[in-house]
Amino acid sequence: MKASLLNSVVEASQQGRPVAVVTCLDDHVQQTFYLDTLDDRQPFGQAVSDAFDKDRSGLVEIDGKRQFIQVIHQPLRLLIVGAVHIAQALIPIAQSCGYAVTLIDPRRAFASPQRFPGIALSNEWPDRAFQSLALDSRTAVVTLTHDPKVDEPALIAALSTDVFYIGALGSRRTHRARCERLAKAHVAASRLSRIHAPVGLDIGAVSPAEIAVSIMAEITAALRQR
Repeated sequence: MKASLLNSVVEASQQGRPVAVVTCLDDHVQQTFYLDTLDDRQPFGQAVSDAFDKDRSGLVEIDGKRQFIQVIHQPLRLLIVGAVHIAQALIPIAQSCGYAVTLIDPRRAFASPQRFPGIALSNEWPDRAFQSLALDSRTAVVTLTHDPKVDEPALIAALSTDVFYIGALGSRRTHRARCERLAKAHVAASRLSRIHAPVGLDIGAVSPAEIAVSIMAEITAALRQR
């Protein structure tokens, strides 16, 4: 890889800008393509766009030449608000799916290293914690405290970003009341529609572990089917 191309890839990664390096295996010519400027009407654009959608590098043939597309995405992240039993079950599932997890809860007795060893913890209020975490399109947010004082500031902050998934624990009745409060806080209905609530796919989950499975399944669907 030429130094100029390597520098552009490093710069894109530092900026959080998804980039793909396409290498022709027949003549070793390399090109870079950026997700935010792709034209998927062109052969390279469509192939690179498909690779970004699948989040997977691979070999394709374009115009009779073998091209290897290397996708360089930002890491997937899951921000969980609420150090509850569901979080204890959700964290290892998310990690096994390749997510870097941060657990946020201002209640230090709940979000402690003793209860969540080896997990990135924040005891700030979630809206404040989000300011330093730089939420992006590779980030999912789940609120689990069932406490409006904690969950709703997190939801308002997340809705102002381009995170790919926002889920909130609570029944349909609870969510209707939540949306009424958020609407009074001047959150537009179009933004409220982004919230997945009740959180998780409807699989009849009852236990914390089952609910965690349903949440991770819904996050995966939001990521892969968008």
